[in-house]
Amino acid sequence: MTDIEAWLSRIRLGEDSTLELKRVVMRGAGKVSDPHPDSLSDELAAMANSAGGTIVLGVDDKSREVIGIPFQHLDAVEAWITAICQDRMNPPLDVVTRHLELPDSTGALQPVILVTVPRSLWVHKSANGYFKRAGHAKREMAPEMLARLFQQRSQVRLIRFEEQAVPNSCPTDLDPLLVRTFLREGEGNVEVQLRRLHLIAKNEDETNLSVAGVLLGTVKPVYWMPSAYIQAVVYRGAENDPAEQLDAKDFGGPISQQIWDAFEFVKRHMRVSAAKALGRIDQPQYSLRAVFEAIVNAVAHRDYSMANARIRLHLFADRLELYSPGALPNSLSIDAMSEVSIPRNEVISSIFARYFPVRESGFQREFLMDRRGAGVDIILKESEKLSGREPAYRNLDDVELQLTIYAALSPVEDEP
Repeated sequence: MTDIEAWLSRIRLGEDSTLELKRVVMRGAGKVSDPHPDSLSDELAAMANSAGGTIVLGVDDKSREVIGIPFQHLDAVEAWITAICQDRMNPPLDVVTRHLELPDSTGALQPVILVTVPRSLWVHKSANGYFKRAGHAKREMAPEMLARLFQQRSQVRLIRFEEQAVPNSCPTDLDPLLVRTFLREGEGNVEVQLRRLHLIAKNEDETNLSVAGVLLGTVKPVYWMPSAYIQAVVYRGAENDPAEQLDAKDFGGPISQQIWDAFEFVKRHMRVSAAKALGRIDQPQYSLRAVFEAIVNAVAHRDYSMANARIRLHLFADRLELYSPGALPNSLSIDAMSEVSIPRNEVISSIFARYFPVRESGFQREFLMDRRGAGVDIILKESEKLSGREPAYRNLDDVELQLTIYAALSPVEDEP
């Protein structure tokens, strides 16, 4: 059976818990008049809050006839779907769209849009509330059902988010070279070791990767977790002005690689001055040891449960700013950060401290994470020694932790 035949067969059988059919009515210059965007947001959220599914746009749900969407309006409908997923749902929903031609009752091919909705890691609120799929219809969730769903998806932190199963992932998605990093001779077969490390997880009747497994063991974690990346930007001056951007990169590989990509980005773009009084002595803007510690901490301790929030690294002429999603964990205060170590992501922190060697010499430790929890102290002391100014941490509305590391003045700038 071809792909088209399979879809026609499903459509003939009608809607079920993972299939929704929607006729699309256009009006004016590329405007969708039906279905209403609020109603469609409810359908999308209901699927995401359940087992996922597909919405076929361009098929009448009552007659099951292929009506199609005019070719000239396909882009407008696509943009309309994206806007609904981003603006009428909290948190925003990532879907996959596909254009397909299906024959109508006369045999003429008509374009339709398949909107694939994954079973989400989060609980989504749509325009009219919280919905779940029940059979072929959406149902608003009663408070007790909503509470159970939040508990299952770990948004009340009853279990660690990083150990949660990631829908639509499986152990075969792990990259063999990355997996070799975690395996040890004589410690059991591959599945036993991965389960012991919490890199795979049981999800009802199937085995998925855990959040930690996706972040550490896949080549592109952003395929499942679109916000799990570092956005790095370097500016010519001291202002966050797009016109002043010199370079910008997004690092979305396995999070261990993200650390080194971001670190090399800073090394490449920071200025290194030279003092010549007693022979050439290089004077970098930043302590590379402090920069490394800051990036490792941001990656290891960020809140990965926050949708649509990535790590941001901004390099200005006079400072480096690093923003990590999430409030400080477990009631930790900024004043206590240099004295108390409370990891948010225990699985990631433990694996960083056991399996990922440090590549740079001079960092005075063997692995990415230091189990003594000395990272913040290193950031503060190394940076102040170089620039004369202590780095500043700020908790931004319990949404982001901002770290500012001030650049050292060049010998010319430092002269009276």
